[in-house]
Amino acid sequence: MPIRTATMNRQLHRNGLKLHQAMMSRAHLQGADPAPSETEQALLEERKSLKEEQAARRARAAQPKVKAARPVKVAKAPKVAKPKVAKEPKAEKAAKVAKAKPSRAEKQTKKAESLEAAKKAAKKSAKT
Repeated sequence: MPIRTATMNRQLHRNGLKLHQAMMSRAHLQGADPAPSETEQALLEERKSLKEEQAARRARAAQPKVKAARPVKVAKAPKVAKPKVAKEPKAEKAAKVAKAKPSRAEKQTKKAESLEAAKKAAKKSAKT
């Protein structure tokens, strides 16, 4: 059964604590010379397997990741140019176009003329 990556370091730490505790209790009770007990050997085997699993995970992490394939863009077919048919202008619009609006210059000249005429008219009335 695979072990979760997130718990690997914690498991190694806990295993190390248990192993250390087992070794110290054996050394305290029996002295340093006797052979390791069954629990010690089981903990050593577990630690060895955890270290191997950790090394394997690190090796897998160093490998390049598989990237998703990007979809290939397909060029669209060029549009076929349709011949344009010239439409006749409507009668209403033609009539509106015939009425021409005065340009800005024409408006200004008319305004200037009216101002001049008003000045002359005012002067004449002042003399009389």
